[in-house]
Amino acid sequence: MAKRQRKTKQKKEDLADKYLINEEIQVPEIRLVGEFAQNGNQIISTDEALKIAEESGLDLVMIAPNANPPVCKIIDFQKFLYEEKKRLKEIKSKADKVEVKEIRFTPTTDEHDFNFKVRHVINFLEQGKKVKAYVFFKGRMIVYKDSGRELLDRLLEAVSEYGQIEQEPKMEGRRMSIIIAPKKKKKH
Repeated sequence: MAKRQRKTKQKKEDLADKYLINEEIQVPEIRLVGEFAQNGNQIISTDEALKIAEESGLDLVMIAPNANPPVCKIIDFQKFLYEEKKRLKEIKSKADKVEVKEIRFTPTTDEHDFNFKVRHVINFLEQGKKVKAYVFFKGRMIVYKDSGRELLDRLLEAVSEYGQIEQEPKMEGRRMSIIIAPKKKKKH
């Protein structure tokens, strides 16, 4: 039977602390599921379930505390934790990870620099990354908000084949920014 001690100071909640095991289960009766339950599902007293778990050399683990009555299973707790961590890791690896790249402009960005940065934006979008393009207004340049907006509109027009606007231009302090997401590729 697994015995564990709870740490008082813990930075990250441990997966093992999410489940109550053995004597930590303080309810009068539970729903026992799995191979130790009659027909795979039965309601019995907690003491009786603990006795069955002890005789089999396994642990009584509460897997659904919010059910009425709580659902428990008699299993090897360490093996259960290992499989649960493995399952969570697999789910996390399948999740889409979207990277956001930033490109900075000023209201006075000339044509060559603009074209150079447009090529970078297109490259990022082709790689499936989002792009946050922003115009930074230094000092008294803040009075040229219109030219900053025009610059971002030109950028959107230049990359419209590769990406679409996700967030309209908005001011954040001395920055006017937009977010461009890559267009979904059509599957043939």
